[in-house]
Amino acid sequence: MKEVARLAGVSIKTVSRVINGEQHVSAAVTERVNKAAAQLDYRPDFTARSLRQSSRATKTVGLILDSVDNPFSAGLLRAVEDAATAEGSAVLATSVDEDPDRARRLVRTLLSRQVDGLIIAAASGDQSYLAREIAAGTPVVFIDRPPENLTADTVMADNVGGAYAGVDQLLAVGHHDIAFLGDHLTIRTAAERLEGFRSALADHGATVPEEHVVVGLHSPEAAESAVRSLLLSRQPPTALFTAQNLITIGAIRALRDLGLQDRVALIGFDDVPLSDLLDPPVAVVEQRVYEIGRTAAQLLFQRLAGIRSEPGELLRIPTDMRLRATGTIPPPPA
Repeated sequence: MKEVARLAGVSIKTVSRVINGEQHVSAAVTERVNKAAAQLDYRPDFTARSLRQSSRATKTVGLILDSVDNPFSAGLLRAVEDAATAEGSAVLATSVDEDPDRARRLVRTLLSRQVDGLIIAAASGDQSYLAREIAAGTPVVFIDRPPENLTADTVMADNVGGAYAGVDQLLAVGHHDIAFLGDHLTIRTAAERLEGFRSALADHGATVPEEHVVVGLHSPEAAESAVRSLLLSRQPPTALFTAQNLITIGAIRALRDLGLQDRVALIGFDDVPLSDLLDPPVAVVEQRVYEIGRTAAQLLFQRLAGIRSEPGELLRIPTDMRLRATGTIPPPPA
């Protein structure tokens, strides 16, 4: 705070007022202090006054997810919470919504609360800004996606293998025109699932029209619109591979609205709540969500316990095929 005050040309008390959001500080002075704090990479330590032990451990873990209202993220949260509870720690969880700037702000906020470590589902973009924190001893584990431009521990599903298995099943039923519907390809998991899709087609000598590969879908509404357009086109696909659970929800809506749920095959990546109770039940490539979250948390706590090997371990968790009726619908007669 002394360095911030010196750079901003104000008193330490003024810096304290700005950092704590107190009133009676002019906008110009506030801007000057914030600029100095950013330049010096200053973070307030909100827990410092409550720490009375020589150890800096706060028994809290920061968890940054894509969106906690997504069933996949909710499953990760539960797994990390269970593992943290067993270690006597609490979890501070938040969402980034695929916003890299928001992710940076949330990392700074959690670190200012002196969390013992971070588990992060990385938003698209560069995560090299975390290199200094890792070098300083803050353990960071990435979950679901590896970081960009940073060496760090990562736990994620076998996306390529899972997508391959789903498409292989559709090919085995007799489908040759399978549409792929995926998220933004800047997201590593989406790109890997498309890789698995193309690999399965190539191994079976199959090809699909490029217009049947639709990416950039990040909501059920966008997926529903895309599926409707495909199925109402002059050359509709006979099967759908939806590479994310929210996309699968949109596809289910479109199929039911068009009355094609019994005629167009569907396999989704990630399970969807109540998918086994729909008519027909929806086939999915299921991620072992709890195992992914628990493994990431265990890896973090191992680091906190003193395991000081070089970070950068990549753990791939297998997927499971849940073959239900929509994955066995055959193509229509030629």
